[in-house]
Amino acid sequence: MRHCRQEVSLVSLNLHNHRLLVPIGLVGAVYRIMEQSVGPLADLLIRLWLAKVFFVSGVLKIFDLSNAPYLSHVAYPVPWVEPLSPTYLGAAIQMLIPVSLALGLATRWAALYMLILVLVVQFNYLALDINLYSAVLFGWFVICGAGPLSLDHLLARGLGDTALPFATTLTRLATAVTRYLKPFYQLLIRLWLSAALLVVSTGASIPVSLVKLLPEKSLAHFTPTPTMALTCAMLVALGFVARPAALVLIVTIVGMHITGSVGPADVYFVMTLALVGLYGPGKLSLDAWILGALPQISGKPIFSLEETPRVVIVGAGFGGLTCAAKLAKTPVQVTLIDRHNYHLFQPLLYQVATASLSPADIAATVRGLFCDHFNVRVLLGQVTGIDTVQQEVLIGRRHIPYDHLVLATGASHSYFGHDEWASYAPGLKTIDDAVEIRRRILSAFERAEAAEDPIDRQSLLTFVIVGGGPTGVELAGDIAELVRYGMEKEFHHFDPASARVVLIQSAPRLLPLFPETLSEKAKRSLERLGVEVILKSKVKHIDREGVLINDKHLASRTVLWAAGVVASPAAQWLHTSADRSGRVRVEPDLSVPGLPNVFVIGDTAFVNAWKGKPVPGLAPAAKQGGVYVARTIRRKLQGRPAQPPFAYRHMGSLATIGRKAAVASFNGVNMSGAPAWWLWGMIHVALLVGLRNRISVMFNWFWAYLTFKRGTRLITGDDLSSGGKIPSAVKGLDQP
Repeated sequence: MRHCRQEVSLVSLNLHNHRLLVPIGLVGAVYRIMEQSVGPLADLLIRLWLAKVFFVSGVLKIFDLSNAPYLSHVAYPVPWVEPLSPTYLGAAIQMLIPVSLALGLATRWAALYMLILVLVVQFNYLALDINLYSAVLFGWFVICGAGPLSLDHLLARGLGDTALPFATTLTRLATAVTRYLKPFYQLLIRLWLSAALLVVSTGASIPVSLVKLLPEKSLAHFTPTPTMALTCAMLVALGFVARPAALVLIVTIVGMHITGSVGPADVYFVMTLALVGLYGPGKLSLDAWILGALPQISGKPIFSLEETPRVVIVGAGFGGLTCAAKLAKTPVQVTLIDRHNYHLFQPLLYQVATASLSPADIAATVRGLFCDHFNVRVLLGQVTGIDTVQQEVLIGRRHIPYDHLVLATGASHSYFGHDEWASYAPGLKTIDDAVEIRRRILSAFERAEAAEDPIDRQSLLTFVIVGGGPTGVELAGDIAELVRYGMEKEFHHFDPASARVVLIQSAPRLLPLFPETLSEKAKRSLERLGVEVILKSKVKHIDREGVLINDKHLASRTVLWAAGVVASPAAQWLHTSADRSGRVRVEPDLSVPGLPNVFVIGDTAFVNAWKGKPVPGLAPAAKQGGVYVARTIRRKLQGRPAQPPFAYRHMGSLATIGRKAAVASFNGVNMSGAPAWWLWGMIHVALLVGLRNRISVMFNWFWAYLTFKRGTRLITGDDLSSGGKIPSAVKGLDQP
C-alpha cells in the first residue's frame, strides 16, 4: 500500500511539474521552429543580398573601367591592387567570390575575403555604417558557416571523409571554430547593437576613436520612444528575452518604412537583428542560463521514467501517431509499435500507384518524428496477440507490459469472402501495394507493345477498378490521365490513349458519402476523361483473364480493388465483439467494454459518435480519436473527471478527378472543378509529414502539371498477377 501511495505521489508530482513547464516548453518549441524553418531561409536571403551588392560592384569594374578609379576610392577596392590601377583580375575575383557566397560554397573563405575587404574600405577609404553591418554579417558566416540551404551543408559530411588534401582537417577546424567562437561572437554582436541603440536613445556623443566602429549615423532617423530603445538595448545586451526584443525592433523598423521613414542602412540593421531574433543570444546570456536550468527547454528529461505509467500504442498511422505526439511531454512511458518503420500518408498512395509520386514522397520514418522526445520509444515488430490479464502486448516471444493500451491498427482489404481474388485484384493500403499496382499498370503497356493478337492487346489495355469510393474515383481519374497524356509517342505499335479505364460501383452512385450533386459531377468529370462508369453492378468473379460483371465477362489483365475494407484482428486479440467489418465495438470514451484501460481508435473502432452514425474510416477521425484518448489518459493520471463522450467533428470530404477537377463538401458547402482541386492540393500538402515531403510533392506536381510527365515510371518487383503470390496487404491481414 505504501508503494502504491508513493507511486501515485510521484506521478502527481511529475504532472504538477509538467503543468508548470508547459507554457515555457511552448515558448521553447516556438524558438526551435523559428530557428529550423525561418532561420535557413533568412541565412540564404542574407547571403544573396550581400553577394548581390559586391557582384554588382565587380560588374561595374569590368564593364566600366573609367569608373574604376572612383569605385576604388569610395566603394570596394581590391586590397592587393594599387587603388588607381584596378585590373580585370581583381574585378573578376570580386565577381567570383560573391557567387561562391550566394551558392554557399566555401562560404567561410568567401566571407573572410569580403570581411577583410569591407574593413579595409571602412578604415582606409570611406567610413560607412553599411560597411560595419556588412562586416558583422560576414564575420557571422566566417564563424558559423552557411545554413542548411547551401552547398557547404550538402557536401560537408562527404567532404569531411574524403581523400582530398586537408579536407578532414579543415572540416574539423570549421566545426571547432563554430563551437568555441560562436558564443563569443554572439555576445559581441549583442553588445555592439546595444551600444549603438544606447547612443541613439540617450543622445550621447561618441568618442572620436569609436566613430568608425558604431553605426550611429544610420540610426539617427530611428525614432522609437527613447524608453523602448533603451529597454531593448539593455535586454539585448544582457541576453534576457533577447529574441522578442530583437523582433520588436525589426517590427518597428518595418513600421517606419510603411510610414515613409527610410534609412540608408535599415536593411542591414534588420539582417543583423535577425541573427539575434532567429538564432538567439547565444550561450553567454541570461536566456541561455535560464533555459539551461529548465529541462523541458534544454532537451534534458523533465521527469524520471522509472515507475511512470506505461502507455503502449500499436500502429503508427494517423491515430497512433497523433496519440503518441500528444503524450510526448506527459510523464508516461510511451511505446509505439508498428510493423513498418515509417508513417504513410495514405490519401496520396494512389499517386504512387500511378507513377506520379515516389514512395519516399509520402512517407516519413517514425523514429525521426520522435527523436527529440525522450519518453517515446519506437519498436519495429509484428503484434501477434494481447494478454489482457497480464496486461502485455505480444510480439512473437517478446512481452511488452502496459498500463494503458491504444490500438490504432487500421484496416486492410476486404474481398467479401473471396480472398482468392487478392492475387488478381490488389488493393491499395501499403507502399508494397502501390508499387505492385504501378508495376502492373506499366507492364501492361510494355506487354501490349509486344502483343501480336489485337484481342490480347485490348485485354492488356483494359484497366478495371472495382469500387466507386474516393480511392476508386481517384485511381480511375489518374490512370485515365496517364494513358491519355503521359505516354504519347512512346509506343509505336498502338496508341496508349486507346486504353479503356472502367470503374465499377455496386451502389447507384459514386462517392456515397458525398452529396448527390457532387457524385453526379464526379461521374461527369470521369467520363470527360474517358472513364467508363458502370453503376448498380456487382463483380461476381475475378481471375487472370478479367472480371465477371452481372454475368457478363470483361477481359482485363489489370484489375484493381477499391471496394471494401476489413479491420485488423484487434477484436480477436481482445476477445471482444466486433461488427461485420471486424471493427471493435467500443464504449463512448473509445475504451473496450470491460477493459477501461484499453482504447481502440481509427479504422479499427466502431462507435456511433457522428451525430448518431458510425464514425467513418477517415484520417481526421483517427487523429481526433488519438487526441481524445491522449487527453483521457492524462485526466486519469491527474485524477480529474472523465471527458464527455467522444464526438467526431466532420471536417469535410475531398476527392480529386484528374489534373483540374475535384469535389469537396464542407458542412453543407459544396465545391467542384478547379477551385476544389486547388483546395484539395493545399490541404493534402499541409497534412503531409515533413518539410522535405511537402517540397518534393509540390515540385513533382508542378512538373507533371506543366509537362504531363510522370517522374517515377519504374517497373520493379516480381510478377504477382499469375496467382502464385499474395500481395502484402492480404498476407498481413492478421498483422497490425
